Amino acid sequence: MTREAAAEPLLTPHRLSDRLAEWLRQRIEQGALRPGERLPTEQELAEQHGVSRTVVREAVSRLRSMGLLVSRQGSGVYVAPLSAARPLAFDPAVLNSLEAVLQVVEVRRALEGEVAALAAQRATPEDLQRIRAALAAIDEASAAGRDGVEEDLRFHRAIAEATGNPQFRLLLGFLEQYQRDAMKVTRANEATSELLMDEARREHHELAEAILRRDAAAAREAAIRHMVNAARRIEEADADVRAALRAALLAHHQGQVR
Repeated sequence: MTREAAAEPLLTPHRLSDRLAEWLRQRIEQGALRPGERLPTEQELAEQHGVSRTVVREAVSRLRSMGLLVSRQGSGVYVAPLSAARPLAFDPAVLNSLEAVLQVVEVRRALEGEVAALAAQRATPEDLQRIRAALAAIDEASAAGRDGVEEDLRFHRAIAEATGNPQFRLLLGFLEQYQRDAMKVTRANEATSELLMDEARREHHELAEAILRRDAAAAREAAIRHMVNAARRIEEADADVRAALRAALLAHHQGQVR
């Protein structure tokens, strides 16, 4: 990376290290920093971007954890080779907005439709019993006045497990961490409206019933409809709920980057 390629000073960040990590990530993905290429030193990066060396260390550490950079003792930090396995990860710096929550819901929409269809085709009697139990737990949580978020997530995990493909369970488990806080806020919003509560409850029952009767097409349709409506409930939430959601996302983000 040449000194001419240095970006503007990072003056308006959520966190300076977030901004620097994102800038470096883009340089790597765009090919401006090539596999095996050595990064400038901490001091050089700090001077180029007008930040402290601590900020540089935090940014580099994040990209190392994502598998984009590797350290070589006594030599420096290098862009990881293309052959290096990289863990699935979303940069927490870009997951602190309503837009990002909706993007994750959209990812789940694409995933959960096929998960539900496969569950309908492949579920064992034991899988179906777990789905029934998870659905009953959601209803019990609602009747007891709890938000039911953990029960909701458990229900979707039970469906993923019923596919017989452990990768689906792992993918949904990964996405959960980016939705749990948002779900708690939006579920509180649903609790203020009997109509919204009934709508969400009906969607869960329609999904479970399609799987239980082994109707793959109906299960796929029900899962997609549930995700579409979940996004709509977020988009249509009133100003107070949206403000609470933003606050929850910000708190989650700050906890991620400390």
